[in-house]
Amino acid sequence: MGGIFWSWGFRVNNITAQQISQGAYVSPIDRLKLMSADDWEKFTEEWLDLKGSTYIKTERLAGAGDMGRDIVAYVTEPKDNPNYTWDCYQCKHYDHPLRPSDIWVEFGKIIYYTFKSEYPIPKKYYFAAPQGIGTSLNKLLQNASTLKVELKNNWDTYCKNNITKTEEIILENDLLHYLNVFDFSIFDSIAPKVIIEEYKIHEKYLVRFGGSLPPRPTVSIPSEIEDLRYIDQLVKSYNTNSTNEILNVDDISSASYKGHFEDARKSFYKAEELRMLNRDSLPDGIFENLKENIYDGVSSQSRKEFDDGYEKVLAIESEAGKIPIESNPLKDACQTIDKKGLCHHLVNDEKLTWVEEDE
Repeated sequence: MGGIFWSWGFRVNNITAQQISQGAYVSPIDRLKLMSADDWEKFTEEWLDLKGSTYIKTERLAGAGDMGRDIVAYVTEPKDNPNYTWDCYQCKHYDHPLRPSDIWVEFGKIIYYTFKSEYPIPKKYYFAAPQGIGTSLNKLLQNASTLKVELKNNWDTYCKNNITKTEEIILENDLLHYLNVFDFSIFDSIAPKVIIEEYKIHEKYLVRFGGSLPPRPTVSIPSEIEDLRYIDQLVKSYNTNSTNEILNVDDISSASYKGHFEDARKSFYKAEELRMLNRDSLPDGIFENLKENIYDGVSSQSRKEFDDGYEKVLAIESEAGKIPIESNPLKDACQTIDKKGLCHHLVNDEKLTWVEEDE
């Protein structure tokens, strides 16, 4: 059967445990369509946070009173500057690609509120929609003069009574002249696939879309011994076990201590690789949660009485290696050596101590 078998009417072929627990794979582009309208705006704002070299800050103004602005991306500082430069990102979450009828009123709001000097004309105005834009709207956005004509033709139907609930906005006189000279080339759209591709470097990408962790970064062990608490505590632990006094790392001559010391430093920097993997690919706090998981697993053992500090180090390292990592997002990347290294990180944090220090 070539690895394929039948059971209860289902064909099974290379099914993984992850598929059983999580169900069928849902592509990032399809996950966008499953978001709520509010979450779509939050996601778009997260994506814009990656554009720190383009914008000094972003602000989500969703809700009543936004005057046609979902997300404002400031190019220049708006405070005390009525002519600040900005881009507008209008988020639309429908069950179909955007049509002109979906957004005529959004064009009208920008025309009306900039005419009223509520805010300056944006440098660019982008529509962002998880379903993308349809053919008709795409054609209009590619032809500014046609877009202008069509907005005037559709003003009474879509804009006159929908820009504001307090009054009719009639397209005539100064407002009509303002629309006629308005630069419609500022209007454009952002394809959802572009947003996803750029979002891949965001720390929340795996949380939102799933998938495997990227390869962990490689951290080299410094040739120079660090002046850190875990090093000092290791020396103290060896000193309680050795018949010869060990005052510092230069005195570690015993093959047993020397080998363990090298392994301890290696494990410390292996755990550091997990910290950097968290920093680069996952939301803050996951590495700290993993350390807490290790601490919870060894804390009882660490409170026991030991004849010397070195025995305590070995016992705690061994105990840490047995701790299952079940729910932490770093679990698939975490190895036994990392768990030992996390013990030395905890010593650095003064959460664990091998040998009590003199007051």
